[in-house]
Amino acid sequence: MTEFSTLPEGFYQQLTKTALEGGVLFQGDGMRILTDPNVELLPLLQAAFEVRKHYFGLGVRVHILNNVQNGLCPEDCNYCAQAVDSDAPIQKYKIKPDDEIMAGAKAAHETGAYRYCIVLSGREPDKKRVDEMSALIKRIKDAYPVEVCLSAGFIDKDAASQLKEAGLSRYNHNLNTAESHYGEICTTHSYAQRLATLEAAKGVGLEVCSGMIIGMGESPGEIWTVAQKLRELNARSIPLNFYVHVEGAKLGELHQLTPEYCLRALALFRFSNPDAEIRAAGGREVNLRSLESLALYPANSLFSEGYLNVGGHGTDKTMQMITDAGFSVESIEEV
Repeated sequence: MTEFSTLPEGFYQQLTKTALEGGVLFQGDGMRILTDPNVELLPLLQAAFEVRKHYFGLGVRVHILNNVQNGLCPEDCNYCAQAVDSDAPIQKYKIKPDDEIMAGAKAAHETGAYRYCIVLSGREPDKKRVDEMSALIKRIKDAYPVEVCLSAGFIDKDAASQLKEAGLSRYNHNLNTAESHYGEICTTHSYAQRLATLEAAKGVGLEVCSGMIIGMGESPGEIWTVAQKLRELNARSIPLNFYVHVEGAKLGELHQLTPEYCLRALALFRFSNPDAEIRAAGGREVNLRSLESLALYPANSLFSEGYLNVGGHGTDKTMQMITDAGFSVESIEEV
């Protein structure tokens, strides 16, 4: 276990100052944020809030996710209920009809969502699927003033360019964990392949949406490493998921997380990526428990209505939590 010296005077203020000046969060400070008992949670969150407020005010962007294809995946990501070797009793289905996906976009817009996130299971879309998704994205953008994010696995520059031309603004492909830990969670593809997809999206002007799942046996140093890699990629959206075991998934039950550790991780990502949209994503309800609303001090984005194979708060409860905590729901018209 790391041994820390006495907390430097002005530590919290220096974290804020460095982030606002565009400086890099050094690994030693990252380790203090995550593990030093001398770093008190509330002053840390206040320091992160000063950065968040500078770039995003008190607004919270609510995203609604539509899992349009579930299971039937050839990859062996051992945390995932949809993996090829998972025994999780999930409902498996091929892609939903276009009208059902359109109805989801309408509902997302009408409930005040900032972004509609379309997620497909599987390794990578073929040309026919890219054509279909491009046509669907254009329909959504023509019908509703809502931003669209797509997560469909590995894509190359040609596919990314076609999706962008259709109106897609952001492509999601999570790093999930650090390169040094990747072999522990997946063997059917590499960390380098994930990076290649993000570079392809970025190369055609799509915004990068990429984050990680915290609590899969990684070290604090590996969390810091992911935060820095996403800074290098200029990720505009960073969903931080907190591991929740789904019965039948191969990774199994882990007990790495506490509400405080999750909040510290959110603060670390805010200091590392000060002007990025930091999202308290999957598992926040389970792992943050009664401290859930404190996530809004470093984070400026939330998911509502659940995740892929794990439930979450409904929109009414999410919106109420935001306003109760003194924040406001940001609409797309405000940007």
